[in-house]
Amino acid sequence: MSAPPTLEVFVHNRVGRKGVPARRSFEQWIRAALRGRRSGRAAIVVALLDEADARALNRQFRGRDYATNVLSFPHETIDGRRTRLLGDLALCPEVIAREAREQRKPLRDHFAHLTVHGTLHLVGYDHERLRDAERMEAIERSVLADLGIPDPYA
Repeated sequence: MSAPPTLEVFVHNRVGRKGVPARRSFEQWIRAALRGRRSGRAAIVVALLDEADARALNRQFRGRDYATNVLSFPHETIDGRRTRLLGDLALCPEVIAREAREQRKPLRDHFAHLTVHGTLHLVGYDHERLRDAERMEAIERSVLADLGIPDPYA
């Protein structure tokens, strides 16, 4: 296993702070998701968006016309060189709060799960095929268990 990355998290908050975890929480969750998957210096931008902006991004980049909970945008350089910037996570606190209520989950746990999920996308995991989805969900369960958070898929 590689050493955990030196991590920088930049939180851009375009919505109210009510119910939104502190920057150090995002750092903890991202660091846990990267443990053993990335070493060296890493930087991630976390953007907290309102529903209109989350919907616009989802429509533009995924062709889906609704606000979603998390979108991941891995950083790609023009010349293919490796950089410390892993990418951007766009989280929509309004959607996350609504889902947490509907699923009867603690809001903080749902934020943690979606942050871990989005971070795994930044380092190359996806869930387009069943086998890949099972693998990614198993990693999410393990990371969250290490953080004391129950299985989000149970």
